[in-house]
Amino acid sequence: MAESWATLGVDLHLEPTGSGGLRRGLTDALRDAVRTGRLAPGTRLPSSRSLAADLGIARNTVAEAYADLVAEGWLTARQGSGTRVAQGAATPSPGGPRGGGATPRREHPARPAYSLLPGSPDLAAFPRAEWLKAARRALATAPHDALGYGDPRGRAELRTALAGYLARARGVRTDPETVLITSGFLHALRIAGAVLRAHRVDTVAVESYGLDRHWDLLHRDGLATPALPYDELGTDTRVLGGAGAVLLTPAHQFPMGTPLHPDRRAAVVDWARRTGGLVLEDDYDGEFRYDRQPVGALQGLDPDHVVYFGTASKSLAPGLRLGWMVLPPALAQEAASVKGATDTVGALEQLTLAEFLTSGAYDRHVRSSRLRYRRRRDALAEAVAARSPEVTVTGIAAGLHAVLRLPPGLEQSVIQAAAWQGLALHGLAFHRHPQAVAAPQDALVVGYATPSDSAWAGALEALCRVLP
Repeated sequence: MAESWATLGVDLHLEPTGSGGLRRGLTDALRDAVRTGRLAPGTRLPSSRSLAADLGIARNTVAEAYADLVAEGWLTARQGSGTRVAQGAATPSPGGPRGGGATPRREHPARPAYSLLPGSPDLAAFPRAEWLKAARRALATAPHDALGYGDPRGRAELRTALAGYLARARGVRTDPETVLITSGFLHALRIAGAVLRAHRVDTVAVESYGLDRHWDLLHRDGLATPALPYDELGTDTRVLGGAGAVLLTPAHQFPMGTPLHPDRRAAVVDWARRTGGLVLEDDYDGEFRYDRQPVGALQGLDPDHVVYFGTASKSLAPGLRLGWMVLPPALAQEAASVKGATDTVGALEQLTLAEFLTSGAYDRHVRSSRLRYRRRRDALAEAVAARSPEVTVTGIAAGLHAVLRLPPGLEQSVIQAAAWQGLALHGLAFHRHPQAVAAPQDALVVGYATPSDSAWAGALEALCRVLP
């Protein structure tokens, strides 16, 4: 590192902060300048290109230093206003910039200007008017006992409506007696974990890519979660070994975006029948498909060995906290007992969703959403092909997200550049199981359904700016 850093264009001289490399030295020097008040709140810093040229270092080194300080709360980065010192970040002591050793007061990192994180629909598109109509009708016709503690399985009206809808739309074989209403997927998974433990199951095999909060929940419940191999045919269900259960996303693997190959579907059902194992099927976005025939629920192949999970989180909104399980008949009562002696999901929300389903409003909303998300998917694929031909868009025949394959070694630098641009973005590594055996792949998981219509163009432009 040189004896001293060049000036930043704001007449500030930065001293090197010791060993650790260029990025560490620049990060520490900038942090010290903010901490001691030499860079005042609101000060706009040079662009990464400009500062890199002044310092004679790589632009990525500057971008990564900026991103680190944005994540820590010392700087903010917003489209159109550049990178600035965060308000309240500087707290010099009364004795002056270098006196006293005052502890800096950190702000929380600035909220990103745009989000392409997967896992959420466009919340601005929630059908408020139709939902309100359904709520009014449901409340007007609800029996008085609907306001009591209720059946732990959930309201009969919703269980009946779901049984009909899931049979028609997803090929699920059930009746209202085997449906259990939950407050989302994690609640349902916790119930399933307790049932498995009661049957002395200690291992639930999972996919190589998924959500760590699912694995963590199972771990907290005392269950091991070995990762299954993944290849071009999807999760390899032929190597389940001694697992007592397996958690899968067979219709649309999250986040890779591919359906489980028919041979692998048959293999896991055969395993369950042969060993008495249980398949936990997370059908998280089964309603959304674009360029392929719908892939029906795995549960339809063997209702006695598959627990089917669904929610309203992707089709309507996660804030509704409405989910459901379709259980093998032999486990339905046991799962209801685990849930508790009374219903723990709001009765009025259940009655409203039942009315929303039976009136046809749910189908209309899904069809409308499918068209809107398909247009976004097409715009994403076209923009990436035009501006970043080295990036391949995959996993887009269905669902609410895409996987963008990057040239090797670029995933982390793109994520950091996105943070500097005020864009929230996940890399594929974020979703990789710690025990996954396949070689890591550099890719982005882009939730194109997440932004509102008004934010979509800006989010797509911010994404294209950080792609190689």
